[in-house]
Amino acid sequence: MAFSFRPRLIAALAGYDRTRFVADLGAGLTVAVVALPLAMAFAIASGLKPEAGIFTTIIAGFLVALLGGSRVQIGGPAGAFIVIVYGIVQQYGVANLIIATALSGVLLFAMGVLRLGTLVRFIPVAVITGFTNGIAVLIGLSQIKDFLGLKIANMPADFFGILAALWEHAHTLNGWALGIAFGCLATIVAWQHGMPSLGARAPFSGKLNTVPGAIVALVLATIAVAIFKLPVETIGSRFGGIPAALPAFALPDFSWESARFVLMPAITLALLGAIESLLCARVADGIIGDRHDPNQELMAQGIANFVVPFFGGMPATGTIARTVTNVKSGATSPVAGMVHALVLLAVILAAAPLASSIPLACLAAILLHVAWNMGEWRAFAHLRRLTVPYRITLLSVFLLTVVFDLTVAVQVGILAACVTFIWRMAQLTRAEPLDLSELLPEPSGKVHAWRLTGALFFGSATTMEILQDALPQRALVLDLAGVIYMDTTGADALLALLQICQKRHVTVIVHGLAGQPADMARRKSLFAQAGTEWLPERAHAVAAARAACQ
Repeated sequence: MAFSFRPRLIAALAGYDRTRFVADLGAGLTVAVVALPLAMAFAIASGLKPEAGIFTTIIAGFLVALLGGSRVQIGGPAGAFIVIVYGIVQQYGVANLIIATALSGVLLFAMGVLRLGTLVRFIPVAVITGFTNGIAVLIGLSQIKDFLGLKIANMPADFFGILAALWEHAHTLNGWALGIAFGCLATIVAWQHGMPSLGARAPFSGKLNTVPGAIVALVLATIAVAIFKLPVETIGSRFGGIPAALPAFALPDFSWESARFVLMPAITLALLGAIESLLCARVADGIIGDRHDPNQELMAQGIANFVVPFFGGMPATGTIARTVTNVKSGATSPVAGMVHALVLLAVILAAAPLASSIPLACLAAILLHVAWNMGEWRAFAHLRRLTVPYRITLLSVFLLTVVFDLTVAVQVGILAACVTFIWRMAQLTRAEPLDLSELLPEPSGKVHAWRLTGALFFGSATTMEILQDALPQRALVLDLAGVIYMDTTGADALLALLQICQKRHVTVIVHGLAGQPADMARRKSLFAQAGTEWLPERAHAVAAARAACQ
């Protein structure tokens, strides 16, 4: 199929008018308010400066909206990347994070060009649920340090290292930080559930509900820290504030000795980015009744991830929370996503100094809430209702993600899912004996009949061995009408059976083969095999078997 690059913005602008622009403008402003605290929190949790998240939201958010295949998708940093990015930064440094992110962008674009967008949907739900829950646990665990205000200079990246560091520095707990974190978390939860303390008839309660709880908590905590000079870590005390300008283009210090190790993390970033963005787009489609272009979306994600690291950013993907906010706020086109990016650009240029007083404990509380909402915890409660292979896959991916590494978890999970699928397909392939006593007067030992169903492939090739171990004296009838798929290994196994029958002077009568299995048999020259008759109908096969017995 020919290469196609057609952003959804082109079609969305058809008939675009002032009413739609006003709706997109309002949605973009709302999403920008939601995105600001999350962008900073994701960057800090990833071991980067807060501006890295904001730069990513501005640049990647604009490019994804401009070039993407979804009408309402919002791109930016996501919680799913925190674990991978933090690990890359700790092991190889920021320079190699730039290389890994840019390489993941190339891979994403290539996936879109090769039209692999639909293939991402075939990743099993157990694998996605396992590593999503695992990432949520790691995000929550990584925020305990700032939630408690612990003084840990260098936070380890591995699970056991994090636990050891938290235990070792537990005595450095900051009561003020803990109080702010708890207050922010309570505010976010209460705001999300309709602010029961304000009452249903409280003035402006309807309008206040449109303001994200994270922004409310952020503003209140920042004001409290600035006015009362609370002894807690802030963005200013740790990072020196946020620059009021976008960074200039900069190339990393390339080192092959370390860069060659980021290939697998780059593949993981690309795969995870593809999954996140396409799942997010599917969720949005379900809400607005639309259908996105997955390949165009992957190409847009690839361009964004290739560009953004050279301007101080981090990996980006489609974000479900911000995309749903965009939809609920009335977005009608990608213009809303572009507006959200431009609004954040204006904020950073005009109000960056105000961010210096934002307490890190508040951002930790926001991320803990994100982690909780990110996890699909009910999946664990429903495990007993599911099959054993599903449980093993989900739990193994979850544990490997938490204890070891996300890259390993995804690889093992997909491998386990593939093995499970092969085993299940093999179990569905059956060889059942048919009773021909009413049709053939000859003794049953002279003619055997079998009905094969399922798929003849490498996982079920041993089915032919059952037939080889019980060959008749005169004729073997094979009903292949129930065979839905045949690969090269299955065809070779069938050919081996036909050749053994030829050597033993047993006539083979085959009927019912059609579709892809018939095409494979034709390509493997099975129809030309001596001593074998290929007949279209069962009645013809019975007549041929009767003739072979005479």
